[in-house]
Amino acid sequence: MIFNIYDIVHDMKKKIQPSQYTPLSDRIRPRNFDEFVGQEEIVGKGKLLRKMVESDQLSSIVFWGPPGVGKTSLANIIAKQTSSEFVSLSGVESGKKDLMSVVKNAQDLLKTENKRTILFIDEIHRWNKAQQDALLPYVERGVITLIGATTENPSFEIIRPLLSRSRVFILKSLSDDDIVLLIKQALEDKERGLGKHEIKIEAETVEMLAELSGGDGRVALNGLELAFKSKVYKAEKSIIVIGIEDIREALQRTHLVFDKKGEEFYNLISALHKSMRGSDANASLYWLARMLEGGADPLYIARRILRFASEDIGMANSEAMVQANTAFDACHKIGYPECSVHLAQAVIYCAKSTKSNLLYRAYGEAAKDAQNTSYFGVPLHLRNASTDFMKNIGYGKDYKYNPDFEGEVEQDYLPEELRGKDYFKKVSM
Repeated sequence: MIFNIYDIVHDMKKKIQPSQYTPLSDRIRPRNFDEFVGQEEIVGKGKLLRKMVESDQLSSIVFWGPPGVGKTSLANIIAKQTSSEFVSLSGVESGKKDLMSVVKNAQDLLKTENKRTILFIDEIHRWNKAQQDALLPYVERGVITLIGATTENPSFEIIRPLLSRSRVFILKSLSDDDIVLLIKQALEDKERGLGKHEIKIEAETVEMLAELSGGDGRVALNGLELAFKSKVYKAEKSIIVIGIEDIREALQRTHLVFDKKGEEFYNLISALHKSMRGSDANASLYWLARMLEGGADPLYIARRILRFASEDIGMANSEAMVQANTAFDACHKIGYPECSVHLAQAVIYCAKSTKSNLLYRAYGEAAKDAQNTSYFGVPLHLRNASTDFMKNIGYGKDYKYNPDFEGEVEQDYLPEELRGKDYFKKVSM
């Protein structure tokens, strides 16, 4: 794939213009929904958020998602398309004093021009409880419409009263196809992107850049820009050639030996599983590191560990699921690279635990029976008699309420045709 853009570059070593100091990822932010890439579930034509913005009927919202998936870009689109006053604050740099200044101006605008104010708080999870409490009454009274952006789970990081007055939109990591489209836009945009240069970059290189970006559009665009700049000063010809090695160097991932579409990725996750199953903690840790350092999504790994905790350990050590779920939660809360140590703890714990596939096999048998006997009725004594008619025809009759009895209660809980069925046969718990 060759991008031949108009005009030959006259002097590749010419000083970069001041506007070019702005990162490429910021320069080519989408100006409207048609330019926005990804998140079709919430910004596609006819979807709720898009309708709210286009009709200028926005209520307080929170964007929750990983970095580089479009939270700030959506806020910018809203800023351009709304007739409201739009103010942006950083959750890292701002505080209550900045908020009170915004509130005062918002109250004045509402009183003098009947114009509302939309306040965008990037990284709102950085605001403490007191700061969020200070914002709450103005959101309640409609003085301010809030747009919060966070990479952290809002349930943990945003106070409940504020969260209950906001609609949460969950943004997903961008797909490889989404990121390829972003890269193409950047290469073709003559005004804001790299389109005024003549660049040759193969489709394979673009796809690799997308794969190594881990669903983060900003990483992909910054990597592309860095690779471009590293070549532009060395170029002897008008055509800038960007290859796979240039991308690897730009992303500082020269040691990568797999991509998430290829066989090697599945070889690695298989090696991790089998090492944990074989109780080899050292090998488990190594394969975990290979995946994380190679750019694998930590949440994907966390999901696989969580599954392993019940499938391969289960009732032999029920604490394994707690450990795995806590690691999964940590990945949501703090992200990579900080969550690597939590995944390591879960992996080592699972590797050292006693193994049992009791639950896996038992559920498999129960599922087979459920599929083959779905016509079996629920025994009458187990049915809830919610009306007099149901009671009169025998619903709940002779049911024994276990807490009223001492010791084991003799009572059937399976359909008559399955009585005596033992899904845990030959295995002691």
